[in-house]
Amino acid sequence: MIAPVDLRYTREHEWIRLQGDIATIGITDHAQEELSDVVFVELPDLGDIDKGSPVAVVESVKAASDIYAPIAGEIIEVNMDLVADPAKVNTDPYDTGWIFKIRVNSPEQVTELMDAASYSGMVS
Repeated sequence: MIAPVDLRYTREHEWIRLQGDIATIGITDHAQEELSDVVFVELPDLGDIDKGSPVAVVESVKAASDIYAPIAGEIIEVNMDLVADPAKVNTDPYDTGWIFKIRVNSPEQVTELMDAASYSGMVS
């Protein structure tokens, strides 16, 4: 399992990369391994979102899994490439397989999430 050290993680197996006030969010390598072959991603709507709200769905040959907003803010962009190629979530979960971006209300929310060592410890 890969868990890049520059990201933050949730107990629900989402990752966050914060750049300024924009957070890019996807599912972790561990999550995509558990799901197996991703065949569909239901992308979230743009607009304000509360922390913990369900915002997207990732469907695989095994199961469907809800994706929750790990922080509050405004969804400003979704990864439209996943419509045509949802398998990017499997092949490149931390780069081209990102799911959505949030303009963060308060960046300190991100520091409250797990670092790579804590996340790796949780899933091992």
